[in-house]
Amino acid sequence: MIRESLHIRRFEPGDGEDVRRLHEAALREVGAFIEDPELDEDLLDIEASYLGSGEFLIGELEGRMVAMGALRRTGPDLAEVKRMRVEPTYQGRGYGQNILTTLEKRAADLGYRNLHLDTAVHLETARHLYERNGYREMRRGKIGSLDCAFYEKSLV
Repeated sequence: MIRESLHIRRFEPGDGEDVRRLHEAALREVGAFIEDPELDEDLLDIEASYLGSGEFLIGELEGRMVAMGALRRTGPDLAEVKRMRVEPTYQGRGYGQNILTTLEKRAADLGYRNLHLDTAVHLETARHLYERNGYREMRRGKIGSLDCAFYEKSLV
C-alpha cells in the first residue's frame, strides 16, 4: 500500500474558508460540533489568534487541505494545542500524528515547556492519540454540552 505524504505548512491568508470547512466537517462527523459562534471566534482571525506567539499548521495532499492543528500561548511557558482536525475520509492515516508531532516541535522552538488541550470524552481515537504521545488526563468537565477530558504534557 502506497501512503501519500502529507505536506505540512503554516497557515496563509486565504486559507480561512477551507479551515472553517474542515473544522465543521470533522466535528460534525464525530458528533462534536457545537453551534456557538463564540467558540469559533479564533477562526475568524487566525493570524491574530495564533501566529504571533503560536502556530497554525495546514496539512495538504495534492494541494487539498486534509488536516490542521494549532498552538496558542496561554502562559509564559504554557501553550494550548487547538483545532486538531483531519478530514473524515483521510482519518486513520497518521496525519493527526504528523500535525501533533510538528506542533510539539514548534512549541519547543518557541520556548514552551508545557502543553495542554481538551477533547470530547467520546472521541476515543483522539484521546488515544494524546495519551500515546505522553499527555495525561488531568480532569473532566463540560464545554457547551460536550463532556470533555483535559490533558497536559511536559516538553522538558
